[in-house]
Amino acid sequence: MKILITGGAGFIGSHYARSLLEGRYEGATGADLTVIDKLTYAGNRDNLPRDHPRLQFVQGDICDAELLSELLPGHDAVVHFAAESHVDRSLQSAAEFVRTNVGGTQTLLDACLTSGVERVVHVSTDEVYGSITEGSWTESWPLAPNSPYAASKASSDLMARSYWRTHGLDLSITRCSNNYGPYQHPEKLIPLFVTNLLEGAQLPLYGDGRNIREWLHVDDHCRAIQLVLTKGAGGEIYNVGGGNERTNLDITEALLELCDSDWSMVRRVADRKGHDLRYSLDDSKIREELGYAPRVDFDRGLADTVAWYRDNPNWWKAVKHRRAHTEGLQHG
Repeated sequence: MKILITGGAGFIGSHYARSLLEGRYEGATGADLTVIDKLTYAGNRDNLPRDHPRLQFVQGDICDAELLSELLPGHDAVVHFAAESHVDRSLQSAAEFVRTNVGGTQTLLDACLTSGVERVVHVSTDEVYGSITEGSWTESWPLAPNSPYAASKASSDLMARSYWRTHGLDLSITRCSNNYGPYQHPEKLIPLFVTNLLEGAQLPLYGDGRNIREWLHVDDHCRAIQLVLTKGAGGEIYNVGGGNERTNLDITEALLELCDSDWSMVRRVADRKGHDLRYSLDDSKIREELGYAPRVDFDRGLADTVAWYRDNPNWWKAVKHRRAHTEGLQHG
């Protein structure tokens, strides 16, 4: 089997690639991988093994149709992670989000058709649903994105669905809750707060901190993606949740405790524009149809994540200080 992974040098894509190369997925042992990544600020070549015999790395843009037409022939499947993914950045400049997330997805899907790729998984987010006060979103819930980032992902989802419906492309869509784990870029809430505490810097907490998110360890998310790739049905959407709803205050308190710190390190900052209050996924479909269930206990996963950042300062300092964005950049 030969799989092309877009955005495979990013946080989630690289975890998926490493898991495949380590033979952790039944039925995919020995798979050959091609990773294409533009290596913008969020992509990091050090997230992937340098000399693995089954990995080909290509620095490139999914908006480059000519490059994709050269790369894709011979691949059995594509797992599409590549996206501009940070809400705060989309509030400042939405154009790149539309270019990559919508235009790039369309360019990739065209290339999949002309190259004869048999299977595609399009990786999306729960943010396309908007915000929900109570209950949980099913896959049939109307899309109501509230940020330019979420709107661009909702648009890419609809583009992906249209290629299944119009062209018969065997494509499935996944929508996940907030991910956490090792190798996550320090602009996101958990690694930002952990690395700030490790450096003795304050934590910029948005608003009253009562926004609620559902948390999913990256390893559980990637296992779900592999299940969808191998067992999912074309044209179907699969929510992937973690079952762990926490307020940002809860997350802050847990991280302060894990880093032996206290609330004196927290600084309240103005809330994000249009900040969604609560996300919650109903993921009974993927559980019942594909046998998925998260395995990583949240408290253990969070502690292990903090330990990883503590043990790998060279990785996150290089990433974090590549750009001077250490405040106000939080996910969710």
